[in-house]
Amino acid sequence: MSSASDRRTDVLRAIVSDYIASQEPVGSKALVDRHSLGVSSATIRNDMAVLEAEGFIVQPHTSSGRVPTEKGYRHFVDSIEEITPLSRAERRAIRTFLEGAVDLDDVLRRAVRMLSQLTRQVAVVQYPSLDRSTVRHLEIVSLTPTRLLLVLITDTGRVDQRQVELATPLLDEHVGELRTLLGEAVAGKRLSDASEALSATQDKARPECRDAVERCVTVLVGTLVEQPDDRIVLGGTANLTLSAADFEGSLQTVLEALEEQVVILRLLSAARSVGQGGLGGVTVQIGAETQQAEIRGASVVSSPYGSDGYAVGGMGVLGPTRMDYRGTIASVAAVAHYVGEILSGH
Repeated sequence: MSSASDRRTDVLRAIVSDYIASQEPVGSKALVDRHSLGVSSATIRNDMAVLEAEGFIVQPHTSSGRVPTEKGYRHFVDSIEEITPLSRAERRAIRTFLEGAVDLDDVLRRAVRMLSQLTRQVAVVQYPSLDRSTVRHLEIVSLTPTRLLLVLITDTGRVDQRQVELATPLLDEHVGELRTLLGEAVAGKRLSDASEALSATQDKARPECRDAVERCVTVLVGTLVEQPDDRIVLGGTANLTLSAADFEGSLQTVLEALEEQVVILRLLSAARSVGQGGLGGVTVQIGAETQQAEIRGASVVSSPYGSDGYAVGGMGVLGPTRMDYRGTIASVAAVAHYVGEILSGH
């Protein structure tokens, strides 16, 4: 890369940093005054003209400074070679806050709260995926003689409950047999591998329990093992109102997308499966890169979380493209790391 190209990259970084901080178009004089670029204001103006011609910045008004485009933000993020980690005090505060949780729901609620406070954006955390989880325990409780409650507990702390209606009453002793038969079939198995083991239990059941086993297996396979990742925790939505002007009238559609959750789940699932490694596993989708018209004008910074090399869920933040990307990436990476540690029991 030529020195002129290097300098223009430095100019673009300065424009992005100043615009994120001030929300005001950035002029050449301000760049010279605030940054040690080592060249004259005239040279900076020439560099800005080139950057504008290449689509990295734009002049919103006549006789005003320049602001970054989505392409400019993308180049800025791609030029980040190393993320400055949070301070030791910040990391200790995150760990202490998350370790105070009493169960999985509390861990995720605390993670969302911490992320929204650190980034001042909307934070979202996806519940651990069942298909990457291992069964810790299956409990079967008799609610009535013809109704059972199935409680599935995974190694990530996720608890799912389903009721099963029976055709005929089931004796208490048969409930115990059912619990043992199905529990032993799935214990210690990944849910993605448990379907075949559950199906095989139907041939092992005594005749008077066979219908109950079949109904329980159908519920477990159909609604637990193959259940989509449809649960998220959301926090800090009010932070969007602080940046309403950045969305140019589309804030309402962004809020509606958050409420419906489908778009956000899609983005988190995509980030979890892609798992970029260049930024500590963090994925940055800027503006149109999200490919979601409902959240145009927004950026999403997300990361998978999990343990032992397995991603069990995704988390991240959503905010305007005028976002503190360095700080947001560091915060998302740190919270994802500690949530993974806590869920793995370390």
